[in-house]
Amino acid sequence: MSISSRTLAGDEPLERLLGLGVGALSDAELVALVAGIEAEGRDDVAVGRELILECGGLRGLAAAFPEELTRSSGVGTTGAARLLAAFELAARATDAPTNRVVDSTAAIADLVSPLLARERREKVVVLVADAANRVLRVVPVATGGLDSSPLPVREVLHVVLRYDGRAFALAHNHPSGDPSPSVQDHEATDAMRRAADAVGLRFLDHVVIGGASWRTVR
Repeated sequence: MSISSRTLAGDEPLERLLGLGVGALSDAELVALVAGIEAEGRDDVAVGRELILECGGLRGLAAAFPEELTRSSGVGTTGAARLLAAFELAARATDAPTNRVVDSTAAIADLVSPLLARERREKVVVLVADAANRVLRVVPVATGGLDSSPLPVREVLHVVLRYDGRAFALAHNHPSGDPSPSVQDHEATDAMRRAADAVGLRFLDHVVIGGASWRTVR
């Protein structure tokens, strides 16, 4: 197939991707392809372009909630899930923390800040580490914040043991930008420390991220 026949304006995004590579597609074409947009009576790529604009660009799109994406004509629940899954995979590939050593509170904050900065709701993550404090996994365990729901202590311990962890740390974000720990944060940390001691795991720290700042929960 000649170059000219592979770059016809009428080619579908899938055909162009297979013929020219993923870099040949525009942002709107990638969104339309990943989400499987099928807008009856409308151009699928145009819908993808509108979705990007409505969310304020690709970063806004990556941080959107499923219910925000499905408001757009042509994007269903499955399409929204596909889009968010694609962004999450890309983020994990970029931010993969495996083998990073968290030997201080600052190291924990440095690792989780880029992950939690994308969140518009409070999210609690657990950093699973080996005996040498090398991070094995970063796993979300709760959404909504410790002020609105209790810390799932059993789930945290289950995650650490499932990934053969020997130590772990907690982190969560305050979307308000104020990293000051709340009363609930202190209570949850005390409960987590007691639970870790009971099963022989080392609880490293609990960090609150707020904007560009962070605080430890002692």
